[in-house]
Amino acid sequence: MRKRHSRLRSLGTVAALAALGGTAGMASAGAAPLSPVPIGPGQTFVGQVNGVTIGAVIKVACFGPVTPTSTGHPLTGQTVSVQLIAGTAPAQATVGYTGASATHDLVGFGNATSVTPVTDIKAYGIGAAIPATLNLPCFGTGTVSFVPAPTSPGAQTATVGVSYVSIGVSSGS
Repeated sequence: MRKRHSRLRSLGTVAALAALGGTAGMASAGAAPLSPVPIGPGQTFVGQVNGVTIGAVIKVACFGPVTPTSTGHPLTGQTVSVQLIAGTAPAQATVGYTGASATHDLVGFGNATSVTPVTDIKAYGIGAAIPATLNLPCFGTGTVSFVPAPTSPGAQTATVGVSYVSIGVSSGS
């Protein structure tokens, strides 16, 4: 009985270290990468823009004098993703719920003046590129929506408030 208890405690320690991703003394280079967790029914999640849920910024390339109606394309290298919530969500986050049938999230950019290409996310923690073909405001605020699909009763969209920031240009009057 004592051997079994000791073995279970050892396995629990190994599992805890693995869950910490090697931060408790294991070299991260030797740790196996975690497999992406697929989006599925009955899950609570938050959206992320450039790795954050609160205070997200999308950098936009705008050239020439910038006016209140100016638009530009998002810089490359920016991402959207979703994170599975186990426990308590960040206080200011707008949490989503996949409902009874969702297997992916569709990402929408509410302020885009172009036909918005659909960004489809199928797993948690995997960043998808923000399409560089979007026309977004050069400055101001907006909302990025993470819509569970296919939808079902009880499904809830997660949203992330964003600030649009024009990079490398001067403002016009």
